Amino acid sequence: MTVVPATEAASANRLDRRKARTRQALIDAAVRLIADGRSERASIQEITEAADIGFGSFYNHFDSKEQLFQTASEEVLEQWGQMIDRACVGVNDPAKLFSIALRISGRLAWTHPEIGRFLVGGGLELLDSDRGLGARARRDVEAGQTAGEFTISDVEMAVSAVAGGLIGLLRRCERDPEAVDVSSVDELAEASLRLLGVRPAVAKRLANLPLPPSTAWQP
Repeated sequence: MTVVPATEAASANRLDRRKARTRQALIDAAVRLIADGRSERASIQEITEAADIGFGSFYNHFDSKEQLFQTASEEVLEQWGQMIDRACVGVNDPAKLFSIALRISGRLAWTHPEIGRFLVGGGLELLDSDRGLGARARRDVEAGQTAGEFTISDVEMAVSAVAGGLIGLLRRCERDPEAVDVSSVDELAEASLRLLGVRPAVAKRLANLPLPPSTAWQP
């Protein structure tokens, strides 16, 4: 067995940490550019400047800016999806689970404004990812169909309609924060549940239940 000298091991660890910091800086810069609606126009030079790293370092981590933006989108969506999963632990009713996920997501404008801006900047194209919120929404709608709680037949149409409402609310909050509050989120959840086929009285009740404590849905 080859024993690596302690100094070499420490040097390797420092190099790994530096690489990880550089990669994360690029991803953070990409998220900000998406949130600002500048991802399509941004050059690699602009990305590296936003990340405060050297231009040549970019290609040590990503082959193209398209790969970077895709990776950044997937990581943010999966991070938020996992937070939703933690908040919904123990919830088995598909309609209740869907309501909780949507109501927490709608509160992003206040609890995690950077993610809210990212969703607005990314728009409905974020639904194309097989990770994160879109994938979980499809799963939950299908579960609701199987349980007989959701009567809407087209899953993709349902998810797109609900996502459009969520993005619209987050955008309104960003542009005119005095025009909306958390009650607007609950109204969106109630309307979305009714769109899915939940009876009005049940939709209203589910959209006004207490949410899990915020400590259950933090990064």
